[in-house]
Amino acid sequence: METLIGSIAAILTTAAFLPQTLHIIRTRQTAGISMVMYCIFAAGVCLWMVYGVMIMSWPVIISNTLTLMFSLTIIALKWRFQIKRDNRDPA
Repeated sequence: METLIGSIAAILTTAAFLPQTLHIIRTRQTAGISMVMYCIFAAGVCLWMVYGVMIMSWPVIISNTLTLMFSLTIIALKWRFQIKRDNRDPA
């Protein structure tokens, strides 16, 4: 029962990042995204993933690996679009 509940929680919390990631890819708008928050979040998710490996919990490992991929994608896009915007801005 613990694995089932953990798996459902992992699916829901991981899936929550998919709409944000897809929205950024489609619109290329990242102005409302906090780079600091996402970097701290990604570090925390990475540690959760390591913890999952240490205790050999597949729901923890898989969900945090996917969530880390989503958050690193958002960080990369934020950085990429910020650089492009800064290069266009004459100010």
